[in-house]
Amino acid sequence: MQNILIVVDMQNDFIDGALGTKEALEIVPRVVEKVKAFPGKILFTRDTHEENYLNTQEGQKLPVPHCIKGTSGWEICPELEALRKENAVDKPTFGSVELGEKLRKMQEEEPIGCITLVGLCTDICVISNAMLVKAFLPEIRICVDASCCAGVTPESHETALRAMKMCHIDVI
Repeated sequence: MQNILIVVDMQNDFIDGALGTKEALEIVPRVVEKVKAFPGKILFTRDTHEENYLNTQEGQKLPVPHCIKGTSGWEICPELEALRKENAVDKPTFGSVELGEKLRKMQEEEPIGCITLVGLCTDICVISNAMLVKAFLPEIRICVDASCCAGVTPESHETALRAMKMCHIDVI
């Protein structure tokens, strides 16, 4: 049985760029250690926007250009990029249907024991992908490592963790 780690949007713009926070900076070493020690398959996601970002619905609600494809802010932080072994799942919005489909195919090929999510931001993309994965694979154990996540604010991080617990996602 395989275990999978999903590293959500550990990109420069979310760490020390346009939308960076001190909490995001603080989790980088923990996420690096988690990736190095993880005994299974590791997938990375990457928030991916185009130059027209400000004209999108998200751009209207969050008018801060970030993770524009091809920019340094879009790139996965160097410490984690050095550990990445396969293509990242580029996602144009918070949750990734492509990720869900990829995981379902992986489950068909070899049963999955647990899927663990880490990364940024707990209250936007981590929760969105955790819920999406739960919808695609409702009988697989889904975990979120709270020590390897950071939210837009510490308060919204905690709110997201509570919401995921209510939806039967294990917060570890």
